[in-house]
Order: sequence, then C-alpha cells, then structure tokens
Amino acid sequence: MDLLVETRPGRGCAVVEVRGDLDMATSPQLRESLQRLIDGGERQVVVDAKGLGFMDSSALGTLVIVFRALRDVGGNLRLAGVQPAVRSVLSITSVDRVIDVFDTVEAAEAVMMSTGG
Repeated sequence: MDLLVETRPGRGCAVVEVRGDLDMATSPQLRESLQRLIDGGERQVVVDAKGLGFMDSSALGTLVIVFRALRDVGGNLRLAGVQPAVRSVLSITSVDRVIDVFDTVEAAEAVMMSTGG
C-alpha cells in the first residue's frame, strides 16, 4: 500500500496525517516531509497515525531520527491515534518510552498547549 502524508495546522503544532504502510520503501517519504517542516521552522509536530496499518524497523528509525532532530532545535515529536499493531511495535522496541504516544491528536495538542511544547 502506498503512503499518504498530509500536513495541516494544529493547535500549537503541525499535524502530519499518515495513512498506509510505513516501511523501508515509504519511510523516506515521511522523513522528507517531516524534515521540510523542521527546515521551515516548525518545532512542535504531531504524527496522526490512525491510518497507519503497518510499521517496520526502518519506520522506527525514521521516527527516532526526526524526534532527535526536533529535540536538537528545542522541539518535540508526538504520535497520536496509533493502532494496536503499531502500538505493539512501539512498545516492544521501547520507542514509546522516548516518543510520547497519545490516543488522539486532540490529547497531544492539549499537552503541547499546557506545557508550551
């Protein structure tokens, strides 16, 4: 399945909606989209993963790289709407201990608004 990546403004952040499968073939597309946001000055990013059906290790690497890039410029990456299969991968690899995971985009936005990022 192809990966669809759409960006929209959120409350105090950019929301990147991801639909499809995130694997070795599609991870570069997500990384480029997120890097463009960072290069454009965006510091608070929520990846809306409710439409993400599959994630492999290359996708985990992409998320960690982007998390670090944002952290290095004083920003933050959060995940929202993660489906059970993807959440399991995040948990098994302990990536969910590094990148905050929320049930909804709204919950992630609320934390960003209350903490200033």
